[in-house]
Amino acid sequence: MKGNIKRFTMNTGSGKNDYVIIALTALLTTFGIAMLASASSHMTVEAGDSMYYLKRQVMGGLGLGLMGFGIASYVHYKTYERYAALGLIVGIILLTLTFTPLGIAAKGAVRWVRIGPWSFQPSEPLKLFFILYIAAWLANGRGRDRDARKGFIIFLAILGVIAGLLIRQPATSAAILMIVVAGIMYFASGGRITYIAMIGLIGIAALAIAIWTAPYRLARIKAFMNPEANRQTSGYQVMQSKYALGSGGMVGRGYGESTAKLNYLPEPIGDSIFAVIGEELGFAGCMTLAGLLLALVVRLFLLAHATRDRFGKLILVGFGSLIAVQSFVNIGAISGLMPLTGMPLPFISYGSTALVVFLTMMGIANNIAKHEI
Repeated sequence: MKGNIKRFTMNTGSGKNDYVIIALTALLTTFGIAMLASASSHMTVEAGDSMYYLKRQVMGGLGLGLMGFGIASYVHYKTYERYAALGLIVGIILLTLTFTPLGIAAKGAVRWVRIGPWSFQPSEPLKLFFILYIAAWLANGRGRDRDARKGFIIFLAILGVIAGLLIRQPATSAAILMIVVAGIMYFASGGRITYIAMIGLIGIAALAIAIWTAPYRLARIKAFMNPEANRQTSGYQVMQSKYALGSGGMVGRGYGESTAKLNYLPEPIGDSIFAVIGEELGFAGCMTLAGLLLALVVRLFLLAHATRDRFGKLILVGFGSLIAVQSFVNIGAISGLMPLTGMPLPFISYGSTALVVFLTMMGIANNIAKHEI
């Protein structure tokens, strides 16, 4: 058993690429592109082009993402420690642009920014900047030294500002996600239990404010408790997702054969894509995808355990936590195990900005493995 763990954790030598991370990232990205091609095949946007979303994901998300992976694999990860605070400031500035004329409104929210011909979702790069900042903050001992209280107050203020801006968009799930990841990283650093509890209280407060300021979130909770009673309103997406997953059986209807994606299932290329996977590839396909995501998370955590540098260790914990929590929440919501949040599935759901960010994260993880394992 120890030998197997060592082979899974250790690399072939210093300076070598981590081929486990590369392989898992490639498999997940390929899986996502393939399922997006199927889930979006009936959707025409420009001149009847049914490949519109696929082209954007490949040319924008995959193309830039591979560049991000390559650059991040080459640049020494310790470079980010010096510029972590600056990166966070840039991330917050980009987020505030959603409240300017550059912000793009869609489906009752302003979560995108358009600058010339380019549009992106600022909350996605903010996840990366935020994790790098927290890792640098904790690595420098600001969470545990004699000035911990002062540093933690500043940290809570930054966390509160980010959560407030995200809830204002609204992007409540992203706000809660960042709070949870911050708590996990703080716990992994050996932070004080009282401070971790305070982070948890901020998360609860943020959720309460979000529900109080937007009644539709309370409707989602009610739909989760009794989706059958709200099958035509707030429970519609949950019921359609369950129908799609159930109709897939063990091996599915076959690739490209989903009927739920044809104007029945809301957001079939977004947070509901897992239901399309279940219908077309069945329980076997769902478990394969879940297994790949779990393997990547385990790999990141094992690398974190083996990494000597505190900054690199915390980055890996942050990346692993982000993928784990985001995947769990998406799959749980679509399966009816928890309320809908609108949280996309990492590497799989449509979103060029998100794919670029996740691929860049894996490039950084690969760089840490090259220098620390």
